[in-house]
Amino acid sequence: MVESITLDDLDRCLVHALQVDGRAPFGRIAAVLGVSDQTVARRYRRMRSAGVLRVIGAVDGMRMGYTSWAIRLQCAPDATGAIAAALARRPDTFWVHLLSGGTEIACGTRSRTGEERDALLLQHLPRTGRVVSVSAHSLLHLFMGGPASWPGVTALSAGQIERLRPGPPVHDGEPVVLDDGDQALLDALSVDGRTGHAELAAVTGWSESTVRRRMDRLEASGALYYDIDILPESLGFKVEARLWMSVRAADLAATGAALARHEEVSFAAATTGATNLMAALVCRDDQDLYRYLTERVGTLEGVGHLETAPVIRTIKRAGAVLKP
Repeated sequence: MVESITLDDLDRCLVHALQVDGRAPFGRIAAVLGVSDQTVARRYRRMRSAGVLRVIGAVDGMRMGYTSWAIRLQCAPDATGAIAAALARRPDTFWVHLLSGGTEIACGTRSRTGEERDALLLQHLPRTGRVVSVSAHSLLHLFMGGPASWPGVTALSAGQIERLRPGPPVHDGEPVVLDDGDQALLDALSVDGRTGHAELAAVTGWSESTVRRRMDRLEASGALYYDIDILPESLGFKVEARLWMSVRAADLAATGAALARHEEVSFAAATTGATNLMAALVCRDDQDLYRYLTERVGTLEGVGHLETAPVIRTIKRAGAVLKP
């Protein structure tokens, strides 16, 4: 359950610090922010327990060779909530939203194999009787999202960011193959990216030194990164929406790159389908959304058809669904 709390300047700086390095020790963050360790820990626990913020460990599916899909489902109005909740419980889904007055669901999926993809797209969804229609769009290229952080949380100076930024990972070039221990590790980090090494050792059956070594390897390969799961409303952004655009192929790369520079865009990707560019927007209010559509997207060369749907409710964000 999410509590209503107001974030002050220090809270926002802490949020930004965790976006820069989700596992940075509180002592290092405190030194950069000029406050005590206890203050940083207390502020983080307050936001975490209120359901406003958490750090998550996430897998870069494209780097791992997984296939990612954006799915839209039109459902009977009385079944939308139950279907969205069922989708959110699946380990291969993320960003499950109710859209357009509650008659549509949008979500992302990630499949490691063709069999996993087919099981979801060809078997489970069509067999849900209250689903009226399904469209699936394969993600071809990511312009914003994943390891690329949403700029809406910016609160630190360039110097503070550099003091917090972790050193560049060193990768030996060998491909990373996940085993059962890795999956248990990633599952735990998807719930809480700041889970301690001792606790991770308990869930994987490894020693703490093995946990550290394996995390270092996953991070160095780019397979594992850390992100913040933040409630935008706590930062003053009260309106979220999804955009689907048809863009001339010759302008697709430039248009996607332009979207990635907009602070209102938290996600943008080139896709297959009737529309070939999709984006997630985070705006302060409806007027802010209107200005963005008319003054920024509307002026981009190459954008033809544009479809917008407001997010009515978010069932699942980037991390694993938390148990009540």
